[in-house]
Amino acid sequence: MSLLNALKWRYSAKKFDDSKTISTSEIDKIKEGFNLSASSYGLQPVELLLVHNKTIQKELVPISMNQPQIAQASHVAIFCVKTSIDADYIIDYFNRIKEIRQTPDEILKPYRSHIIESFSSKTAEEVFLWSAKQAYIAMGNLLAVCADLSIDSCPMEGFEPDKYDAYFDLKAKGLRSVLVMPLGYRAEDDPFASMQKVRKPITDSVTEII
Repeated sequence: MSLLNALKWRYSAKKFDDSKTISTSEIDKIKEGFNLSASSYGLQPVELLLVHNKTIQKELVPISMNQPQIAQASHVAIFCVKTSIDADYIIDYFNRIKEIRQTPDEILKPYRSHIIESFSSKTAEEVFLWSAKQAYIAMGNLLAVCADLSIDSCPMEGFEPDKYDAYFDLKAKGLRSVLVMPLGYRAEDDPFASMQKVRKPITDSVTEII
């Protein structure tokens, strides 16, 4: 029930209190929550850039549709995805499985080979689209994590990915930016904070089949 209450409390903050900073201990929880996000095959193709630098944040505003939350927030989370899922990356993942779970290689080999074959047949754009879907899963998870910590957030697609990629030299790192999420604490005068949440009736959004 505590998570449901947190989700009722959260909203997309339109104005942050720029005098407040998220503590290191809370940031550690946010990072752990992100790392625990679900992903297809468990491959974790999403990486998080966590910006906590006011100079950089202000420089990002013009390439973020001039949204002031980017500069006001304590931190800005940038969800990036890998541009290539090659055999080496997949093998590294299965090596972690062997190390952590002590699973014999003869059990893992067929599934590993299947995944390698599957990704070897995908185009670069198909890999990106697959990875981008994982970024949305990770953002949804992080929205809930932040709400549970009483930390405000604002999920954003309103930015220029190509310019973010160039700013952070993401291409050289084999990454592309997909989503942005300022994190911090709502300003007392943000009018959206007191607005009632608008959602469909549950009966209109959920169909039970028994």
